Amino acid sequence: MATKATTDASFSADVLEAGKPVLVDFWAEWCGPCKIIAPALEELAEELADRVEIIKIDIDENPDAPTKYGVRGIPTMILFKDGQPAAT
Repeated sequence: MATKATTDASFSADVLEAGKPVLVDFWAEWCGPCKIIAPALEELAEELADRVEIIKIDIDENPDAPTKYGVRGIPTMILFKDGQPAAT
């Protein structure tokens, strides 16, 4: 399974209510490092599909979630487990 996109509107359902851990990649289209790590995240999403879901959220189009979780720079990744941030 490849990475999946989420929005502020669907963040709760996609991430907080997920049945397994979710790694959220906070990114933006203009972010060079974000583009560099994207292929590795796609590969990890395939390899770890049965254990973790990898979800991307564009911070320019969805400012609420990054603000709520204190994202100050990108790329930032937060691992959510049982609806709570477990690691950054």
